[in-house]
Amino acid sequence: MDNKIVTRRTFLKGTGLTFMALSGIRIPVGSAESYSTEQKVPYSSGSELPNLKVPLNATDCHHHIYDSRFPVDPNSTLRHPNATVADYRLLQKRLGTTRNVIVQPSTYGVDNSGLVESLKEFGLKTTRGIAVVNTSVTDAELAELDKVGVRGIRFNMSVPGEATNMDMVQTLAQRINELGWHIQVVAKPDKILAGKDVWSSVPCPVVFDHLGHITSVDQPAFEVILNLLREGKGWVKLSGAYILSKVGSPTYADRTIVAKAYVNEVPGQLVWGSDWPHPTSKIDNKPDDAILMSLLTEWAPDEALQRRILVDNPARLYGFLE
Repeated sequence: MDNKIVTRRTFLKGTGLTFMALSGIRIPVGSAESYSTEQKVPYSSGSELPNLKVPLNATDCHHHIYDSRFPVDPNSTLRHPNATVADYRLLQKRLGTTRNVIVQPSTYGVDNSGLVESLKEFGLKTTRGIAVVNTSVTDAELAELDKVGVRGIRFNMSVPGEATNMDMVQTLAQRINELGWHIQVVAKPDKILAGKDVWSSVPCPVVFDHLGHITSVDQPAFEVILNLLREGKGWVKLSGAYILSKVGSPTYADRTIVAKAYVNEVPGQLVWGSDWPHPTSKIDNKPDDAILMSLLTEWAPDEALQRRILVDNPARLYGFLE
């Protein structure tokens, strides 16, 4: 079928998504609250539920919180409107996830005050965080971040003018390794390839955002990432399928090839993330989070694999306890 004529609703129906037709309400697995399809999640298209039996303790390992109460880094280029804890909880109700990982947006640079407040609001039992720091961070500051649930630091090398750079990786990796944290990398494939020796030499795990920004399994950077996964040192977030996809919704067929390659090779080193509120997408053209989550039914069609990616792997990487 020509992808251009496959509508979102056709896709969801075709993959077996069912609804309570009269009330429009279903209770997602893992959620104690009902969800009405009449509700609207901010910065997310559609209102349907995902075509996935979401396991208990399913984890969204990549999302952001934006709040204008906190100072913006003047050098930042990505400025998203408020996307609050309350807004995100609506997405959790829709998807049926109960654990989450908040990633510090580039908007706030190394000021993690908004991240810290969000982590406290969610609570340590269900939520972890990824901070952004530079080499001026003190040991006391790192210890405080650890107490509220931070488990890694992010290096955003995808756009110029960011608060961190490759020269900081080795030094900071040594320091956070003592806390049991990891480094998280968002970078284009050429930078991932150029940093091959760095990723291999740091003492802590390395987590690559958004499928490593890989668009073809023939890219040399794909093999770099795959080797790290095989060694148990690297991780990949099965997130951001809509980013760089030329095919687009609902199949994201080009990124699906990459995601399935990761799953087939090293399923034990993969986690899933929504990337809500999808800050690189235009406000009037946000992806459908139900479709993004439903992609797991193709990427990892076995329920045991889905549980591994949504529950077991995140528990290992972020230290969630049963």
